[in-house]
Amino acid sequence: LAYHMQKAETADELIDIWGADHAGTVKRIKAAVAALSEGEGRPIPFDVKLVQMVQLMRGGEPAKMSKRSGNFITIADMVDEVGKDVVRFTMLTRKPEAQMEFDFVKVVEASKDNPVFYVQYAHARIRSTLRKAAEAGFAPSAETLDRLGDEEIALIRRAAQFPREIEAAARAREPHRIAFYLYDLAGDLHAFWNLGNDRVEKRFIVEQDAQLTAARLFLGTAIGQVIHNGLRVLGVEAVESM
Repeated sequence: LAYHMQKAETADELIDIWGADHAGTVKRIKAAVAALSEGEGRPIPFDVKLVQMVQLMRGGEPAKMSKRSGNFITIADMVDEVGKDVVRFTMLTRKPEAQMEFDFVKVVEASKDNPVFYVQYAHARIRSTLRKAAEAGFAPSAETLDRLGDEEIALIRRAAQFPREIEAAARAREPHRIAFYLYDLAGDLHAFWNLGNDRVEKRFIVEQDAQLTAARLFLGTAIGQVIHNGLRVLGVEAVESM
């Protein structure tokens, strides 16, 4: 209580993050903080976010730890092994109240099932395409956006949701919403990209159509910026190549 009251002296609002095993204490602490702050003549909003435990796995098997033998894995150990970006983004792919399995093998896989790879790869794909386009003499342009079709319009609509997603995540104090959104946006981009595997006219760079290429490069630049901004909010690097 003394800790909370000290923080309240310079804060407009108090937010605690507790493990789910402390759920039974929430009402008592909230009531005590409310009583003390109101008694001081300065009621202060106080919220507690409960976070479920994370089960550490390795190749589908529980990571071996033992309190008795002093064998345990710290968050620093996790960062050292797989990197801060992987740890941070993976942790944000679950709601706080949802249980999570963190598998040291799966979180470094180069697959759709690995969210951090999937999103970072989308950004890297865009950056690579822009570099190749520049080498070929193409540049993004907004002057021919009327050449874009239904698939591209769907991408634009998804990207346009970004400001609302940020605001909603901030209001609800749910940063996982941003991770979910980035994964969906990356999925839309990869889906459009894959259309070009069999149909040349669906590729970002169509050598025989400079206007369409310029419009798609402009779209790609915008999508890349949204992914970059979203990852930056989460404290994750938007890589240039993979």
